[in-house]
Amino acid sequence: MSKVLIIIGSRSDMEYAEKCRDQLKELQIESVIEVSSAHRHPERTAALTAGAEEQGFEVIIAMAGLAAALPGVAASHSRLPVIGVPIPAALGGIDALLSITQMPPGIPVAGVGIGSPGAKNAAVLAARILALKYPNIKKALDNFRQAL
Repeated sequence: MSKVLIIIGSRSDMEYAEKCRDQLKELQIESVIEVSSAHRHPERTAALTAGAEEQGFEVIIAMAGLAAALPGVAASHSRLPVIGVPIPAALGGIDALLSITQMPPGIPVAGVGIGSPGAKNAAVLAARILALKYPNIKKALDNFRQAL
């Protein structure tokens, strides 16, 4: 059963999604990557995130650059925890970081660092959330931390 839904707004962001997926796999967490832009495919994105819980997902990781609306849109349509990963584009990703972390009250998005380190940390943060419920993920996370 897949536990983490990774959403990217563009195929050009796939390298970050793959780094996140690989880190999740190392932590024994299944994931699915979907491409769905908050701006180009708003209806698909809304349906994907609104239905994520019913599809068996427990955490959403949304990656976006520039205006970085995707994580906020995901959070607005789902009760699941959403982790936003800013993708470097204009302004080195600072614009995306601010968009992700400056959400209105009641629609929180957890933000991590920009680019590849952020993608990997998003996976680790998702593991921390899931480790509260799954002993095997807790063990994998403990092993990962000891190896650092």
